[in-house]
Parts: sequence; C-alpha cells; structure tokens
Amino acid sequence: MEDVDGNHYIDYTLGWGPLILGHRHPALLETLRSQVERPHLYGAQHDLEFQVAEKIQSLVPCAERVAFTSSGSEAVQIALRLARAYTGRGLVVKFEGHYHGWMDTALISYHPRAQEMGALEQPNRVLGSQGQVPVALEDVLVCVWNRVDLLKRVFKKHKSEIAAVIMEPVLCNSGCLVPKDSYLPAVRELCTRYGAVLIFDEIITGFRMSLGGAQAVYDVKPDLATFGKALAGGLPLSAVAGRREILEQMFDGVVFGGTFNGNPLSLAAASATLGELEKDDGRLLAHAQAMGKELMDGLVELAGKRNVRLKMVGFGTAFGAHFTDRDQLLDYRHTLDDDPVALDQFIRLALEEGVYLLPDGRWYVSAVHEKADVAETLQAIERVLERMS
Repeated sequence: MEDVDGNHYIDYTLGWGPLILGHRHPALLETLRSQVERPHLYGAQHDLEFQVAEKIQSLVPCAERVAFTSSGSEAVQIALRLARAYTGRGLVVKFEGHYHGWMDTALISYHPRAQEMGALEQPNRVLGSQGQVPVALEDVLVCVWNRVDLLKRVFKKHKSEIAAVIMEPVLCNSGCLVPKDSYLPAVRELCTRYGAVLIFDEIITGFRMSLGGAQAVYDVKPDLATFGKALAGGLPLSAVAGRREILEQMFDGVVFGGTFNGNPLSLAAASATLGELEKDDGRLLAHAQAMGKELMDGLVELAGKRNVRLKMVGFGTAFGAHFTDRDQLLDYRHTLDDDPVALDQFIRLALEEGVYLLPDGRWYVSAVHEKADVAETLQAIERVLERMS
C-alpha cells in the first residue's frame, strides 16, 4: 500500500479482513468491470443469487438454505430473529468479548472494563455504546467463553427460556483466541439437549479459516451461521446460512428485508472470490495459511531472542499479538492482562517500519502475501523489537 505522502507499507489490515484476495485482484476486477455494464440493482431475484447460494451450500456444512444481506450486523439480527421465532423463546446467550455487530440488541459485553464485568459465574450485562437503550439487556444473558461448566449453569437455570447461543467459533474480535478441543462439541450438545439454536458468527472465520469456515475445521455444525468480510472479497455482502426449516420461516411470518440485499455487484464479487479460493483444491487459501503460519512462528522466534513477552494467538490468516505473561489465553478476561502500552508502541513502530497493522494487534494475511513479504515483515519487526528494548 502507499499513503498520501508516498510511504509504502505491507498491509496486514486488509480492510479489517475482507480483502482475502488482496487489493485489486485481477479476477475480481474483471468480474466487476463486466457486471457494472449490466443493471446493478433489480429489486427482484436474479441468477447470481441462486448461483452464489448454491456455491455456499457446496462449501459450508450447515448451509441447507442461504439468505443475503449487506452487513454482518444485519445478518446477525435476522439470525437472532429466526432463532426466536423457531423456538418461541426470548433469551439469547452471548459471550464476553464476542462481537456480533453494532446494533443495540447485539453490542453487549463486547469489551467491558474489568470493573464492569462482575463475577465469573454470573457476569454483568454491559452496554457497549452511549445512546444504547437499556432494555436491550433484558433478552440477553452473558457468559464467559471456553468454560462449559459455566454455560451448563446458565442452561440449568434458564432451561426452556433460551432461544439461541451465539458465538465467534474463534474469538477473532478479542485477540483471535481459539476454543479448547472439547468446547465447541460440548456447546453443540448442550444446545441440542435444551432445544436452543446454535449460531456461529463466522463473519471473520468464514472463507478465511477454511472454505467451509470454522465449523468445517472443528467438525461442529451449528444450526445457523453468519458470513461476511471475505465472502465477497471487499464488496459489501453478508449471508445467513443454516437449517432449512429455520430459514424457510422467512416465507411464513419472519420478516426480513433490505433494498440492497443480494445486489448484483456484491454477488458477482462473491462469485469471483469464492471461485478463486476454490480453484485447485483451495490452493490460494492454503498458501495464505502457510504464509501466516510462517509469520507467526517467525514473530515468536524474534520475540524469544530478545526475551520479549510477545505471544501470537490464532490461525494462519487471522491472528493476534499479545504482550502478556500468561502461558494461555482462553477467554476475554485473560486478554485484560495484556500490556496495552507495549502493544500501542509495537503497532506505532511497526507502521514506521512499513508494516500496517490493526490497532488491536490483529494481523490478517491474504492469498497474495508471498515469502518475500514475510521475510521483509520479519526484518521490520526485528527492528521494532530492537527499538522497544
């Protein structure tokens, strides 16, 4: 990337994640040039809708049916509405540190301060923004992630009141924390036992962690899943996918609308992006994962040589940097022990050395990052760590 002053950077922000094919990928540009010559909004169904939906069905384990919208926040809202309609229940369980969009009913206990959170066994529900209506808290229960015992307590207390459990299967919005080996299967079993809808928010992990999302990697099938970011390679498009009988409530009582839902430009971009990612048995995504793994390992090795307490957590195409003394980071509360001053200095110095990172320490790797980029990045970070010591 080049900024207005002519400075060059290796980009690991990728537009906050969507640019899985990098900037100006030829296949994506060619598709968009062709599509822009056609009507860019119909207000009716068109071929690209079912073509992209069928492609998602072929890739994503839970995708019996697919519906499109413009943003991840909207996809989450329709998923929650569908879950409540299907179960006839009102409560939704979400987890501290998990982000499911900016709307009032979802922006709860996203990044609460330590003094706000309350007891581990019964966390407080914390609004995430000024101007949020307090009644948004009434239908949400908050739990600590990666602790099956605590979720069991919630189900035992509320039983048939819980409509859905929603989570990021990998906690990308709070440091890219990964689930314990047994956690996702245990949550799946609890939801099945109590008749609650399991929703995976795969806005980040979808088509980035694997072509089938995190649910394919961990072999746990949710009832519903939301997708976005990498889905259309940088064009505004999100989707909710899942069980047929849940999504088909849209034909009979569940209202879902949006003028720009499934617009041709975004769906053309999705068709091109998924097509490129699927080629040669997913070669591009495998390459991105390999480049990311090489970066993570190299960063840890550099930090170890300088006795810097830097820990890299996540997976190849999305991982987070943590300056911490903790051996393991398993939930949002653990991330509060990170050193924010060290992280801020690291990100600022990285920018000065030509490495563009997100302000929360997140790294996104694309299919077009190459070994030369990794080598140049590691050389730059070596200088960063030297300047920090």
